[in-house]
Amino acid sequence: MFQTDDVRINQVKELLPPVAVLEKFPATETASTTTFECRNAIHNILEGKDDRLLVIVGPCSIHDPKAAVEYGKKLKVLRDELGDQLEVVMRVYFEKPRTTVGWKGLINDPYLNDTYKLNDGLRIGRKLLLDLTDMGLPTASEFLDMITPQYVADLI
Repeated sequence: MFQTDDVRINQVKELLPPVAVLEKFPATETASTTTFECRNAIHNILEGKDDRLLVIVGPCSIHDPKAAVEYGKKLKVLRDELGDQLEVVMRVYFEKPRTTVGWKGLINDPYLNDTYKLNDGLRIGRKLLLDLTDMGLPTASEFLDMITPQYVADLI
């Protein structure tokens, strides 16, 4: 009999279940409050009940969590300063949606070395979102699949 199943698959590495990552990095009261209040503010802006401008700003794709936190600290200062006029939300994309060759993003290749340690990428991504929302800075992202949201959606 000929091999016809998974003929182009070199190896299979299991993903951690979402609950394992959520338990390792649980949402804090501050992170939950930040996310909830921002979601409500965005809803009110879109419904015309809040006349502030929604501003989602940040890098194309996160590649350095430490630099992202530093950026977040500076953005938080602006958020606080301009909060009566703007709802400032940090863009935190973990993937490169329109890249067909090269680096695919923090979740897929967190060490930028083609090792594709997705479990590490999911942990690093969640920890970053937790760090940002814990400082009172809400986050926005783009979900490109049905798996990633299970690990991070409660912090976006």
